[in-house]
Amino acid sequence: MTAVFWIIASLFIALALLIVLTPLLRRRRTGAGTDRDATNVKLYRDELAELERERGEGAMAEQQYREARQEIERRLLEDVHPDAQAQGAPVGRRATLWTALAVAIALPLVSVLGYLQFGDIGALNPVVREEGHPVTPAQIDKMVKKLADKLKKNPDDATGWTMLGRSYAVLGRFQDAADAYSRAVALVGDDAALLADYADALAMAHGGSLAGEPMKIVQRGLKSDPKNIKLLALAGSAEFERKNYADAVKYWQRSLAELAPGSDFRRAVENSIEAARREGNLPAPAQKAQVASGSKAITGTVTLAQGLSSQVEPGDTLFIYARAVSGPPMPVAILRVAASQLPYKFRLDDSSAMAPDNKLSAQAEVVVGARISKSGNALPQPGDLEGMSAPVTPGTSGLQLSIDRVVR
Repeated sequence: MTAVFWIIASLFIALALLIVLTPLLRRRRTGAGTDRDATNVKLYRDELAELERERGEGAMAEQQYREARQEIERRLLEDVHPDAQAQGAPVGRRATLWTALAVAIALPLVSVLGYLQFGDIGALNPVVREEGHPVTPAQIDKMVKKLADKLKKNPDDATGWTMLGRSYAVLGRFQDAADAYSRAVALVGDDAALLADYADALAMAHGGSLAGEPMKIVQRGLKSDPKNIKLLALAGSAEFERKNYADAVKYWQRSLAELAPGSDFRRAVENSIEAARREGNLPAPAQKAQVASGSKAITGTVTLAQGLSSQVEPGDTLFIYARAVSGPPMPVAILRVAASQLPYKFRLDDSSAMAPDNKLSAQAEVVVGARISKSGNALPQPGDLEGMSAPVTPGTSGLQLSIDRVVR
């Protein structure tokens, strides 16, 4: 647990260094002249966008966000000020470099020494040895109780209540975690990240259901931060639970705008959206329908042949792709979904193209393939399951594609 803690702590320190040092080093590299202002404005806009993303993901508290934003705005005004441009560059660049170096050394050092001085590292390690024996679950509970006892003497410690809530959640004591988060919220107010953890813990205490009070907490958090990813994910799950599939899709679509393309979490959200559309018989999104109307889409259903179902495991990936009959082997359109969604109704069109200059609509004939990948790799591997259609033309609908063989 201690190793995990230090890894996580190191990642947060690295993130903080990235936020602080990037603008300093960018300033060092930026040249003078008429284009300097425009370049700086673009850089600081990028920083602000990154700051907004970090806040949306819950990695930065609201107070930290405001302070960081004010600092970015202050530096922007300094960099585009005419007097600042007139100053000699070498001295400014050396000062910036030394500042960046000082920050790079001081931030991790102060963070680690500060925690060692004021933190309780022993409470983080469930395998700390005492007189040669591993700490038992009872001793772990005792350490958490010690933190709880400290909070009885200092009930206004919002950070302590938050840490206690997280400790209880890790131990599976979700009602206790929810109670601790409730105390922290009462002290901090409508902090979106804290409210998300509170709603999650309370839902787990209620058997995993977000109905009732957990959803009220989620809505309260979204009023504070409408872009918080965890809150949007919880809200979508709550609506899915209530069979309000259209509303579930709306919440999950909003979270997609805050997620990096290709990330595992984004793929999970996309799969949830597809599941909600299937359960609710919802139409394709308007934007995708418009794209498809201007191209020659191929639609159909992928099924798994009898006798192969036992070879599909949780976590397997289903790739559906179209490849030109005469041309390079690279697919002209491809989809990736969870294999657990079989049988799967698919749609391939220009919006699923791998390259903008090699689209499905430009092909005379294609073959459509479907492959269940054990590794998640788009390239076929031995043990994968695969099926292939006969040549078809773009615009074909109702294609029936069976996965019926094992890749050797």
